[in-house]
Amino acid sequence: MYEELPMGVVFPQTTTDIQKLVRKANREQFTITARSGGTSLAGQATGNGVIMDVSRHMTNIYDINAREKYAHLQPGVIRDTLNREAAAHNLLFGPDTATTNRCMIGGMIGNNSCGIYSIKHRTTREHVLEIEAVLSDGSLVRFHPVDEGELQEKMKLDTLEGHIYRGMVKLINQNREQIQEAYPHPDIIRRNTGYALDRLCEMQPFDPDGRKFNMAELLCGSEGTLAMTAAAKLQLVPTEPHRVVLAPHFTSIRKAMEATVEAVTFKPAAVELVDHIILEATKGNIEQRKNRFFLNGDPYAILIIELDGNNREELLEKATKLKKRLSELGLSNSTPIIEDEEDIKKVWNLRKAGLGLLMGLGSDQRSPSFCEDTAVRVQDLPAYVDDFQEILDKYHTDCVFYAHASVGELHLRPVIDISKPEGIQKMEVMAEEIASLVSSYRGSLSGEHGDGRARSPYIEKVLGTEMMPLLRKVKELWDPNYLFNPGKIVKPKPISENLRVSPGYTKPEVNTLFNWRKEGSFGNAVELCNGAGVCRKLAESGGTMCPSYMATKEEKDSTRGRANLFRQLFSGRQANAFESEELHDALELCISCKACKSECPANVDMARMKAEFMQGWHDRKGIKLSERFFGQAAKLYPLAAAFPGLTNRILTSPVGKELLHTFFNIHKKRTLPGFAKQTFSNWFKKRNRKNMSKKKVLLIADIFSDYHDPAIGKSAVKVLEALDYEVLLAEISDLGRPQLSKGMLDAAVKLANRNIPLLAEYVRQDIPIVGLEPSEILTLRDEYLDLCNENQLELAKTIAEQSYQFEEFIVKELKEHPKKQEIFLNGDTEIELHGHCHAKALVGNGPTLEALSYAGYSVNDLETGCCGMAGSFGYEKDHYGVSMDIGELVLFPKLRDKESELQSGSALICAPGFSCRHQIKDGTGARAYHPAELIARNLL
Repeated sequence: MYEELPMGVVFPQTTTDIQKLVRKANREQFTITARSGGTSLAGQATGNGVIMDVSRHMTNIYDINAREKYAHLQPGVIRDTLNREAAAHNLLFGPDTATTNRCMIGGMIGNNSCGIYSIKHRTTREHVLEIEAVLSDGSLVRFHPVDEGELQEKMKLDTLEGHIYRGMVKLINQNREQIQEAYPHPDIIRRNTGYALDRLCEMQPFDPDGRKFNMAELLCGSEGTLAMTAAAKLQLVPTEPHRVVLAPHFTSIRKAMEATVEAVTFKPAAVELVDHIILEATKGNIEQRKNRFFLNGDPYAILIIELDGNNREELLEKATKLKKRLSELGLSNSTPIIEDEEDIKKVWNLRKAGLGLLMGLGSDQRSPSFCEDTAVRVQDLPAYVDDFQEILDKYHTDCVFYAHASVGELHLRPVIDISKPEGIQKMEVMAEEIASLVSSYRGSLSGEHGDGRARSPYIEKVLGTEMMPLLRKVKELWDPNYLFNPGKIVKPKPISENLRVSPGYTKPEVNTLFNWRKEGSFGNAVELCNGAGVCRKLAESGGTMCPSYMATKEEKDSTRGRANLFRQLFSGRQANAFESEELHDALELCISCKACKSECPANVDMARMKAEFMQGWHDRKGIKLSERFFGQAAKLYPLAAAFPGLTNRILTSPVGKELLHTFFNIHKKRTLPGFAKQTFSNWFKKRNRKNMSKKKVLLIADIFSDYHDPAIGKSAVKVLEALDYEVLLAEISDLGRPQLSKGMLDAAVKLANRNIPLLAEYVRQDIPIVGLEPSEILTLRDEYLDLCNENQLELAKTIAEQSYQFEEFIVKELKEHPKKQEIFLNGDTEIELHGHCHAKALVGNGPTLEALSYAGYSVNDLETGCCGMAGSFGYEKDHYGVSMDIGELVLFPKLRDKESELQSGSALICAPGFSCRHQIKDGTGARAYHPAELIARNLL
C-alpha cells in the first residue's frame, strides 16, 4: 500500500558488511530498512533511507542437524529452499505462508510469519532457537535461551547488549501485570500487536515455571526496528507421512465460521477460509482455473481443512466424521474429500494465490490492507464477523474474507478506492472503528502481516495508552537514535501518508496500438502489478516466471521490477516514458515468455507491455537493423530459400558468421537454422492428394515450419488425413509473432487486420484452423483480440474460438471419436516433454501430453520452465550468455540425466517450439521432435 524512494540500496555479502553499514549509518545519520521478502503487507519494507537487501548474497544454509532437529542459516535463505534441504532428513520448518517460494527467513523472523499451518506449528517465534543480530552500534550479539545465572552475567556487561538486558528486565519487572492485562488474549496464537512483551512475561525469572529467558522471541515480529538479523538457528519438526483435505462449501461466511469452531475440535493441521470474491477471481486466472477442480457450483465460501498424521485410514475416517457432522448441523451439504497428493497441492495453490488475485482485481475493486490482519479467539469468530459486517454496512462497502480461520485470524479487506479523497477519509474512519472492535474482543490488530505503517497508528487503541511509553522505551533501549526502520510500531506517520496510490496519483493516458480491452486501458494494465513478488521465485520452485530473474537474481529483471518502472514512469512523465533508458534496460532481458500472464496472480502480461513500449521507443529512437532482420524475416525468407544450398553455406561459414555478428547482432556460437531444399508449401502444392473428405481443416504453416522444418508439416498432414480430414493449406504464413516480439506493433496491427477477413472465410464454413508453432497459432487467440479494429472484433473472437494447436485439435478429435484411437500403435518409447512457454501460459501442457498418450507413448512432463532461446533472443550476442544460463537452470540438466535413454532410443524429446528445439540442440547436442512428427511415427 506504501511507496517511498530510498536514498540507496545495499546488498551485504557477510555479517561484517552489515556491521560496517550500521556504523556508517551512525556516523552519517541515515536510516536502514532491512528487507528479505517476508510476509509484510503494512509498509514495513519501505523507507527513505538505505534499504538493506539480504536476498542476493546471504543465502547460505550453514548446517542442518538431523539428530538435534535444527538448521543454522543466513537470513536470505528462502523458506522453500530450506525445506527442500530439510526434507532429505524428513524434517521441515513448520511456518508455511502463502509466499514460501520466495519469502526468506530474515523476513519471516522480522514479521513473525505464521501461515496456513499455524494451528499446528504456531508462529516463527516458536521455532527460533537463536538469533545472531547486529545491534544499533554495530556490535554482533547472539540471543539464545539463558538461565538466571547467565542472565545476571549478561546484565553486568558494559556494552549495548548489557544495557539492553538490564533495561528489558527492569521494564518487565515493573510492568508485568499491566502488560499481561493489556495485551491480546493468550489463547490467540497469532498476536503480533506491538513488541512481544507478553511473551517475555512468560519466561524465567518473571515466571519461575516458564521457559528460559530468550530475547530472540522479542526480535520475532519486531519488524527490523530493534536489530538486524545476521543468522539464525531454527527448530525443525518431523514431517507427517499422510494428509487428507476436506473442502466444505457454504452459503454464507457466518456458516463457515460456525463450521470452523466445529472443525478445530478434530485437531486439524489447517483450516483456511476462501470467500466468493477470491473464488470468482480464480476463474479469470489461467494458472488457477485448473485448480478449481474440486468446487461444486459457485459456493459463497469454502473452508480448506487439512488433517495429517501417520495412519491414512484414521485420517479418512476422521474426515468422513467431520463431513457428516457439518451436514448434520446444516452448515454444509457439499464437502469434497481430496486424497490424492497432487490434487491436494492444487487445492493449496488455489488458496495461496488468494492475496495476489485480490490485489489484481483492478481499480474498481481495490482492497487496501489497512485492517486485514486482525485475530480473535476462534470461538469469537462468528460474532466478530457479524460485528465487522455491521461496520461494512455502515460505510456501504463490501469485504473480502479469507485465510487462517483455524486460529481466529481472517484477512479482511474492505473494498475502498483510495485514489479518491473520500476513499482516504473512509479508510481512516474505518481503521479507528475496527481497532476499537478488535480491542473489545481483546484481539490482536496484527496477526501476521505486522503493524508497519498501516496499523502502528492504532496500536494505542488496542493495547491502551499506558502501553505506548513502554513500546517507545523498548525501541530506545535497542536503537536510541531511531536508525532501524523508523516509523514502524512506534512514532508512526499517519496511515494516509506515502500511499502508493492516492488522490495525487496520475493514471497513465497515452496513445497505444494495443486496445487493452480486458484491462480497460493501458493505464489500468500498468497498475496491475501489486508487488506480491511471485516473479521472484527460483527455478527449483517450479513454473516458468520469470526466466531472466531466475538467471540473474536482479530485481530489474523480474516482472515486478519492470512493472514498477512502467507505473512510476508513465504515471509521471506520461508519453516521455517511451524514451526511458531505464525502462529499455529493464526490458532488455524480458524474453516475452508470457509466463507472467498465467503465473502472476494479477495476470500482468509483460510481453504485451514490452511490445507496446518498444513500439513507442522505435517511433522516437528508430529501429535497429538487427531488429528488422528478425522482425521481418518473412520478407527475407523467399530470397534465401531460392538458393538453399548457397544460403546454408554462407550462414555456416566463418565469413558469414562474422557478417551476421557485425550487422545482425548474432552470436558466433549460434548457427541460424538451415533452409530446406524444398519448402513445405511447395511440397504441399505438388503432392498427390489422398483425401478429399467432406471434413476439412485449415493448416497454417508458419515460416519456420515451412522453410526450415518441412517434415513437421508433412507429418501433420499425414496425421490429419489419417483422421479422415482434407487438409487445406492457408495462404497466410505470417501471423505477426516476430513483429510482436520485436515491438513492431504497427506491422502486427496491419497483419492482424489483413488476416482476420481471410481466416473468417474458413470459420464461417466451420473449418477449424490448426497451427504447428504454438506462439504463432496462439497469437490468434491472444494478441489478435487486442490488435484488431473494433469492427473486426467479433470476427477475431470467432477465429480465436476455432483455432487450435495441432495437439489440441488431435485430442479434441479423438475424444469426440474414440474409435479413431485405433489408428495408432502401442509402443514402449518414453517421451520427455519440454513444453512451450506460450502454450503453458495460455493453454497448459495438457493437450500435448494427452495427444502423445493417445498415440501410444508413455509421456513424462519434464516441467522445465523456459529453454532460454525465446525466438530470436538466444541468437543475439548480447543475450547469448543469459539464454544459456536459463537453459542450465532446469532444462539442460534434466536432459543430461536422461542421456543414456536418449542415446539408446528408448526415450525421445518432444518440444513443440521451433526455438526450443534449437536451444536443446545447442545446449545438449540432443535432437528434439515436434509432436506432429512423433504422432505420425506411431500411425498404423
